Amino acid sequence: MNFSLGQRWISDTESDLGLGTVVAIEGRQVTLLFPACGENRVYSMQEAPVTRVIFNPGDVIRSADEWELVVEKVELEGALLCYHGKRVDNEENATLKEVFLDHFIKFNKPQDRLFAGQVDRFEHYTLRYQSWQHRYNAERSPFKGLVGQRASLIPHQLYIAEEVGKRFAPRVLLSDEVGLGKTIEAGMILHQQILSGRANRVLIVVPENLQHQWLVEMLRRFNLRFSIFDEERCDEAFADSSNVFDTEQLVLVSLEFITKKRRWFEQATLADWDLLIVDEAHHLTVEKDKPSVEYQRIAELSQDIEGLILLTATPDQLGHQSHFARLQLLDPDRFYDYEQFVEEEKHYKDVADAANQLLQGGQLDAAGEATLTTLLKESDIKPLLSAVNEGDEEAKQELLNMLLDRHGTGRILFRNSRSAITGYPSRALNSYPLAMPKQYLTAINVLGNMGGLQNVQGRARRALFPEKIFQEFEGESSSWAMFDPRVEWLIDTLKALKHEKVLLICAEAQTAVSLEQVLREKAGIKAAVFHEGMSIIERDRAAAYFADEYDSAQVLLCSEIGSEGRNFQFSHHLVLFDLPLNPDLLEQRIGRLDRIGQKHDVQIHVPYFESTAQEVLLRWYNEGLDAFEKTSTTGQLLYGEFSEELLELIATHSCDEDTLDPLLEQAAKKNATLRKQMEQGRDRLLELHSSGQGRSEKLAEEIAELDDQTILPVYMIKVFDLFGVAQEDKGENTIILKPTEHMINPSFPCLKDDGITVTFDRATALSQEDAHFISWDHPMVSGTFEMICNDDFGTASVALLRNKKLPAGTFFVELIYIAEASAPKSLQIGRFLPPTPVRLLMDKSGNDLAQNVPFDGFNQQLSAVGRQTASKLVNALQTVIHPLLVKGNEVAHAQMADIQANAREHMETELSEEQARLVALKAINPNIRDEEIQFYDRQRTQLLAHIEKAQMKLDAIRVIVVTHE
Repeated sequence: MNFSLGQRWISDTESDLGLGTVVAIEGRQVTLLFPACGENRVYSMQEAPVTRVIFNPGDVIRSADEWELVVEKVELEGALLCYHGKRVDNEENATLKEVFLDHFIKFNKPQDRLFAGQVDRFEHYTLRYQSWQHRYNAERSPFKGLVGQRASLIPHQLYIAEEVGKRFAPRVLLSDEVGLGKTIEAGMILHQQILSGRANRVLIVVPENLQHQWLVEMLRRFNLRFSIFDEERCDEAFADSSNVFDTEQLVLVSLEFITKKRRWFEQATLADWDLLIVDEAHHLTVEKDKPSVEYQRIAELSQDIEGLILLTATPDQLGHQSHFARLQLLDPDRFYDYEQFVEEEKHYKDVADAANQLLQGGQLDAAGEATLTTLLKESDIKPLLSAVNEGDEEAKQELLNMLLDRHGTGRILFRNSRSAITGYPSRALNSYPLAMPKQYLTAINVLGNMGGLQNVQGRARRALFPEKIFQEFEGESSSWAMFDPRVEWLIDTLKALKHEKVLLICAEAQTAVSLEQVLREKAGIKAAVFHEGMSIIERDRAAAYFADEYDSAQVLLCSEIGSEGRNFQFSHHLVLFDLPLNPDLLEQRIGRLDRIGQKHDVQIHVPYFESTAQEVLLRWYNEGLDAFEKTSTTGQLLYGEFSEELLELIATHSCDEDTLDPLLEQAAKKNATLRKQMEQGRDRLLELHSSGQGRSEKLAEEIAELDDQTILPVYMIKVFDLFGVAQEDKGENTIILKPTEHMINPSFPCLKDDGITVTFDRATALSQEDAHFISWDHPMVSGTFEMICNDDFGTASVALLRNKKLPAGTFFVELIYIAEASAPKSLQIGRFLPPTPVRLLMDKSGNDLAQNVPFDGFNQQLSAVGRQTASKLVNALQTVIHPLLVKGNEVAHAQMADIQANAREHMETELSEEQARLVALKAINPNIRDEEIQFYDRQRTQLLAHIEKAQMKLDAIRVIVVTHE
């Protein structure tokens, strides 16, 4: 192929890109710009799947300025074509250079293939039309981006994903309690944003120990391939680009990396991103108006990124000012003054109290009505109040929605609590008192007072770890694990649970290492170690060794790093070898097993030394906070209030009833009061908003119904058969797909050289990690649509109709037209005008019979015909087919106006409703950003322009001839 700058070419594989222009030729590569959709393609010059656009005399062509020219003569000026002729509008002579051709011109002439004898198999034509139908339905589906995740259909997760995923540049804080699936929610939001085109370049920032988990989760659950950028990767990428982050679209980095590596952090800030996701966002702290380095990095990074999603299970507990600062990251215009935020929060309880009155049912009392009237003073709610008192559920729901709209962080903050979500197991504490060994007692007697030079927290922390005091006394090389009774207890416990997986978490990495050695040498127990001193790959191997069913570790020994992010819910036995002072850290530890999907009650095992600091802390958590068997939502508040007295008791090992019991009783009473207040206060209203108030359950049911349909598996199995993909049943719901030498397309979407296992069943996908979950969102399905619809596959066909009621030789011409518009992916034009198949069935008189003769029933009456016979039939009918093509074009283009009108109406209605709601909300809730409202104006204007430029193209043709044989 010979390319020159300015030439116009079309893509043979992506016809919807419109007309491309050669903009660069470098070495053996050529770059084409497709202005209709704003995308570039770089091809090898020798193998570029493109066709040069050359018009002939008699053709009518359109300019970029939208005037038309009847071509009379074509000249070559240098390497570029120049068309001469007369303008259609004023009949003046004009010249149009190919550079200025309309970008939206598309080419697909199946009639040329038909008349040239390039007749496709009968099944190929049928599959092509069905592919267009399925593609149309998939584009229009309200569940696009929500059905494809390898995850259970958990209502609150689906609701949050739908609510946030459809927003323009979402900026939210996902703060569900531990185990409620924040990572899955973020992935579902991201999945929708990418599939809709609202986000193309995404940066995820997570703690270093969670990098590979996120990498695997995004790929395994959502088929999103992220690249981890570390020092080594950045050094390599720097050879290819001045900004290393421009070399990938989906990037994953650690918080530690961008905090410590200023050079690469600065490049990340200079790169263009559509969406930033930050996990474990409680690491972004502000204390006494001084932001941490981590906070400063994310603040600078997120300044020019439109979308921002923060994840943390502890949004407020780890410092209220830090919580405000994180909200400020999301919307600095809304959250600009901390004192004002604190004052505003005082009134949230009034809103929550009013919501609780509505939820409790029955009639509202005078006080309740007065509260609601005051809170909703800008609206006349008297009719609604009367309806509520008469038992009208819709009126009650409308009032609840109005209250939620006024909630201060309602659109930014999502938080579900375990108490409001069903499906959780119980938690049971199993404590094991042990006698302090004499070796520890001796070391403490000699060195214990050395902690006196520290503050009370330091002394308390020291008292909780007698093994460390012993090593100070005997030396670092001394082995405390050889005599510590907790080790013997652990060996006995593991032997008793020999068929169970056990997760052990302790504070120190060295503790985990010592335990692994003694378990292996003393008892022959297989154990894996997981701590911060290991590389990420080593940690992942350890986690996989623990997760395997066969020839694997029975116990995983984790340092504190195992408390964050990881999901080990296939185990239900948790050993807490020691206890942390931070109650949120304790909840995180338990949350590794206590998650939605856990099938057993979680057994928490805590060995401790009697009459020591360990017993004080154990009783504090158990009797004071009830933190083992219930989710601790008040722990941090109570610790802040009682820490001084508690730490002194821990530091002095004070377990006697005269000193410890009064503290525990006081803490328990305060805990009950706080829990009650939190139940009645703002969190309850947040849960109402975050859980979807019934919409979530309906959403889960609707997607479950879609899962149960057989349309997709029937379609894909037909595709596998026709394209020559080998299929082998692996189990009841799984199929092994393998490439063969006879495949029509050697690069079938997502099919590996050694094959893959697939399933169409969600439950099977959840239980079998190696099986790809094939859904309408899966890239194999969308890739199949692209492979079939953007190729000549099935565009020209001939069939026989055996029907003695019709005269032999009677013929019909079936035409498939596609109405489509080229537009940037971010506009989501597919919601309103996806590629729309239009079927015509023309008789010899030019009448369209399609409305009276549905495709499926008609297709079943047809039979295939050999290629030679088909060519003879077409040649014999060619002169009478041409007029029918002209008539078909007229009929199809007449339908185009209706399709465009319906698309405009659908678009105007949907966008206007969404915008009107935001405008109304902004009047009462300043949490609505101006750019969110302005986005709809821009989108409406751009969509209208692209809908107007939509074109009708002939996509496929089939000639049907009646026979009596």
